[in-house]
Amino acid sequence: MKKITLSISIIIILALIIVVLEHNKSKAEQTIAKQTFKLQAIPVTVTTAQIQDLSSELSLMGTIMAGSDVNIVSEAGGRIVRLYAKSGDYKSAGSLIAEIDSELRRASLQNAQAGYDKAKSDVQRMETMFKDGVVNAMQMDQARYGYQAAEAQLLMAKRQVRDTRVTSPISGIINTKMVDQGATVGMNAVIANIVDISTLKVKVNVSEKDAFTLKPGDKVSVSTDIYPGIIFQGSVMSIAPKADEAHTYPVEISMKNSKTHPLKAGMFGRVSFSTIEKTQALIIPRRALMGSIKEPKVFIVHNNRAELRPVQTGSDAGTMLEIVSGINPGDLIVTNGQNNLRSGTKVTIINKQRK
Repeated sequence: MKKITLSISIIIILALIIVVLEHNKSKAEQTIAKQTFKLQAIPVTVTTAQIQDLSSELSLMGTIMAGSDVNIVSEAGGRIVRLYAKSGDYKSAGSLIAEIDSELRRASLQNAQAGYDKAKSDVQRMETMFKDGVVNAMQMDQARYGYQAAEAQLLMAKRQVRDTRVTSPISGIINTKMVDQGATVGMNAVIANIVDISTLKVKVNVSEKDAFTLKPGDKVSVSTDIYPGIIFQGSVMSIAPKADEAHTYPVEISMKNSKTHPLKAGMFGRVSFSTIEKTQALIIPRRALMGSIKEPKVFIVHNNRAELRPVQTGSDAGTMLEIVSGINPGDLIVTNGQNNLRSGTKVTIINKQRK
């Protein structure tokens, strides 16, 4: 029994020693950390915020699209008896793409033609008889109404027969064929898709500031990775009057396709706007930015201590960034070492960079 009591006492004493040692260690570490924070100066690299000219050229990536992209739609339902198109075929506007079974519609057309001819003869006879006083005005009006109704029926019958011939609305290349010969389709069924890439459109999204410096007709240059060094010329066709969810404005560029270096719809193209006027702006290196894009911040050095400042950013200028508010010209901006800082940290400037 005495041995058990002695063992328990030893264990308790050891536990107390361990607790005291851990407490002293933690207290010592906190003391060292506080002293380090107060006394140690973090080395940083800085640059001076300056007013500079923003580049007069804006370059954005966009998507190249066909000048016209149209679905060829059947206005009549029925069985396709002949199909005159396959993927890759070039078709001029008005070319016949498909024929739909028209036997019953042609029979209706013959019936409508006969009714029209009879009504026309009836009204001609009625006019002669009306002049001779054989029929009255009411009978004459009824004959004219019958003629007008027959004329409308004939017009509808002709349209129904004509709708069985599906034609191309534009000149272009058949991109996709949706049906095969012999298939039965309904009204407004898509027979094929045709695209015209003789002219192309490039869609890009520009910032609010840049949207107000552009205007329709401005000349642009377009380049692609497919043809390195080849520049295509285009012009601004339209600028959206309303921003999208990202608060950017869609801009549409129009350009001619090249025969020697043909482009296809769906490719990426880099659009360079050279008509944007130069502006003076407060510029800092992009690498100085801290925090998220929505809440950007930078460290400045004041009286050898770091101060964290929220800023509002503007346009990009390559590796540089426009700052709209938050700092002033001449402020020392930390560009390297800011990850080790917090507001109030003592710093030592080891290198002052030039932009």
